[in-house]
Amino acid sequence: MKIKTKHSILAALSVLLLTVLDQASKYLADLTLNPANGGTDVLIWNGVFRLRYLENRGAAFGMMQGQKTILVISTILIFLVLCWVFYRLPVEAHFCALRWLITFILAGALGNFIDRMRFGYVIDFFYFELIDFPIFNVADIYVTCSVVIFLILFLFFYTEEDLES
Repeated sequence: MKIKTKHSILAALSVLLLTVLDQASKYLADLTLNPANGGTDVLIWNGVFRLRYLENRGAAFGMMQGQKTILVISTILIFLVLCWVFYRLPVEAHFCALRWLITFILAGALGNFIDRMRFGYVIDFFYFELIDFPIFNVADIYVTCSVVIFLILFLFFYTEEDLES
């Protein structure tokens, strides 16, 4: 089996596992936190952090509320572009971090995409009330952390020569 194919299979299995973890966390949030199911907030650290159920009909930080069609189409396009970039990346160890970051972004996109298609909204439940940060979920963590690390790598690690091929 070609090395590139092995990397692609590992990435696909990783996306699947990460997506299952995201979906399981959202299932538990729906089951235990959703007021419609008799749930309520769970205080983790008074005044700092709690679990709070929210049905987000928009994108990150509540942007684009009610724009499901645009969000679905853009998610599909981003997913396809990232798959293409992943496959085009050289197999060298130098690009391993990029491959993993793309894997996490794909898993986050897929996790929230599944929610949008199943429910018409994304289940969010992590809430940092100390700074009144928008409520988010595991998939959001995958995407946000990966994009931040991605930007840092492109600013300080990868060079233009790395990207020419």
